[in-house]
Amino acid sequence: MISLDPVEARLIGALVEKQMTTPQQYPLTLNALVAACNQTSSRNPVVSYDDRTVESALTRLKEKRLLRFVFPSHGRSVTRYRQVLEEVLPLERRQLALLAVLLLRGPQTLGELRSRTERMAEFASLDEVDDELDDLASREEPLVARLPREPGRKETRYAQLLAADTGAVAVASTEAYAAAPAPRPEAYAAAPAPRPVDAGHHDAGHGSLASQVAVLRAEVAALRRDLDEVVARLGGR
Repeated sequence: MISLDPVEARLIGALVEKQMTTPQQYPLTLNALVAACNQTSSRNPVVSYDDRTVESALTRLKEKRLLRFVFPSHGRSVTRYRQVLEEVLPLERRQLALLAVLLLRGPQTLGELRSRTERMAEFASLDEVDDELDDLASREEPLVARLPREPGRKETRYAQLLAADTGAVAVASTEAYAAAPAPRPEAYAAAPAPRPVDAGHHDAGHGSLASQVAVLRAEVAALRRDLDEVVARLGGR
């Protein structure tokens, strides 16, 4: 299973985006890639990576065989970089576009994904977006997951599973626990005893262990991004 840290995820997403939207400038130079990562539009969260941070992540991605260095030739004087995510997984163009936008902007609804991928891929309807997401989610190693609908939200959001940050789990869990009402005493008596876990069996209604883990990873990624938004609004850490 591919596992990316936040910097690696931003690099891959930016490379895919530029490959599809500005092919005449692709592969990207280091300067172009740093600018693509740090741009303030179509990014959540907005970051400010320096050259050293990006170069280190490029090396890690190359070691993971998700990136290739294109050395100077044919009049070009600097090394350039291209992603090969679609070859490794593999992915069709529309699936690659969806993953790129999820990597760059976090969890999103079907409508958001359709509108934000329009420069990279064409979807005639929301059903087509949903079909591609279902394909990505139903793989042996899922690449996306449907998040539980949040209170106050009318639409379901989807998240990528290539990168997840557990840093916000403890904070979010503590805040949720503090805000939750105390359970009534009778709730304990009414609660059924937990069943023993059988590693070789699972209820069909609850999906496979892999899909459950995938959903948890997506929730963690969403919590991380939500926390980043709060921190940004408060003026930083």
